[in-house]
Amino acid sequence: MRRLALAGLAFACASTMAAAQSGRAQRGFTFAQTNCSQCHAIGRVGESPIPEAPPFRTLHTRYPIEDLAEAFAEGITTGHPSMPQFQLDPAQINDLLAYLNSIQG
Repeated sequence: MRRLALAGLAFACASTMAAAQSGRAQRGFTFAQTNCSQCHAIGRVGESPIPEAPPFRTLHTRYPIEDLAEAFAEGITTGHPSMPQFQLDPAQINDLLAYLNSIQG
């Protein structure tokens, strides 16, 4: 009986963590849709509206996704002037990283 209770508790914790992760990814998607989709393909498919803007689903081929946290915190800057500079707060960083991780191919 005790094992069943522990298994139930473990399942509940895993479900809560999955729901929290899902919420973070959804908030990250909303941020990307609002701030990034004008230039980047932000989903699992599709081309970027601006060909030079990499699709988000391929970012892992250029950078380790977790390494982007520092750039998001300090303000992303790129070599082209049309990319706006974003500086995200810690919650936004976690949300966007969760979303990016969820769509990597």
